[in-house]
Amino acid sequence: MTAALAAAWQGSRTLVLRAEEVLADVPRKADRTPEQRARVNAATDDARRVRTAFLAEHGQAVYDALTGNRTRYLRLDELLDAAAALLDGLVPTREQMAAEAGLAQADKEGREIDQAVFFSGVLRQERAGLHLMESLLRPTDRALALLPEFTGRGSVDLGRLHVERVGVAAHLTVTNPGALNAEDNDLIAAMDVGVDLALLDDRVKVGVLRGGEMTHPRYRGRRVFSAGINLRHLDAGRISYTDFLLRRELGYLSKLQRGLLLADASGRPLTSRSPHWSGQTVQKPWIAAVDGFAIGGGMQLLFAFDRVIAASDAYFSLPAAQEGIIPGVANLRLPRIAGSRLARQVILSGRRIHATEPEALLICDTVADPAALDTVVAAAVEELAAPAVVANRRMLGLAEEPPSVLRAYLAEFALHQGLRLYAPDVLEQTTKFSGTS
Repeated sequence: MTAALAAAWQGSRTLVLRAEEVLADVPRKADRTPEQRARVNAATDDARRVRTAFLAEHGQAVYDALTGNRTRYLRLDELLDAAAALLDGLVPTREQMAAEAGLAQADKEGREIDQAVFFSGVLRQERAGLHLMESLLRPTDRALALLPEFTGRGSVDLGRLHVERVGVAAHLTVTNPGALNAEDNDLIAAMDVGVDLALLDDRVKVGVLRGGEMTHPRYRGRRVFSAGINLRHLDAGRISYTDFLLRRELGYLSKLQRGLLLADASGRPLTSRSPHWSGQTVQKPWIAAVDGFAIGGGMQLLFAFDRVIAASDAYFSLPAAQEGIIPGVANLRLPRIAGSRLARQVILSGRRIHATEPEALLICDTVADPAALDTVVAAAVEELAAPAVVANRRMLGLAEEPPSVLRAYLAEFALHQGLRLYAPDVLEQTTKFSGTS
């Protein structure tokens, strides 16, 4: 298989290497003449075109070669490393990505778009895409290492996130106080671990997510749920396409909905070499408690929860139109939850919904006095800890969002979010917003 793929790739590889030669022959991005920019754009467009065409024809075979016919479960970075080693130029190398790591978003060459082409090509293949989605449901190595500490002490500090077991509930408290609990690479990694720990601990029956108190001058001492993506980090080139944008959707958000993959089809503990699985996951109900606001990615999170409880002075918004990027899986989930008309108002026009508006009850289940939020959350934990809840939420999930539907959406999202990261309007907007998050 590998020899056949290498032979099929050879013609495409020529154009990919040509693009690298053009890049090597021009100065850094900011110092290029219009003619040089045109040469680079033409060469990189040609390279992306042939990568896209190659993966459309050979994507399943590539993925099978990388994963031993889907007997190995690789994470996103592992899959990229394996693809770079398999076919020269199919994806950027680790060294090429490292060379851009310290640059502002506007100064990068956009190699993350080439990663987006690869992941989109994989997700478009039904067997490969579903297997990749399953792979990201495995517990993280860090969570497995921290599990004895968490089960023993009942709490663990993950930096951006504090996880504590209170009765039968795992309380995940976001602790990024200076940035209004905005999401960054570190928080996404911490959330992946925190969700794992809640799902791995047998004493936990329900998960609760809430924002911690702020040190930000405007909200000092008050709880805030989330300000969404950290635009300052995005402007500085510190928001990773794979470690943030893809890992977020395929990792902990998918685990919230579909659970943690722990065993293969025969019930044996899952390892990196386990055979294909049949959906043996551990699931638990999840509650979101919204103080202050849930903006952007914060609002997106709510669509994955079983119960959303909002303070009466809270509001929700998806400022995708202003920021220019795609609001995760909100375009798939919000129309189902709130209807197409309201979804378009929120996503395309940036409509803000206050908890006291009638439409808010399409987004949240309960609106409570801010001082009573703890009591309302505790009552919801008791209700959702009932034995039949897990089985029913599993079936609701299958009915509402079958894996095949999510896979098809993610195939488009993977590509177009990568493109939007480097779109001129996004680069302009992130510079404007960079001091606000």
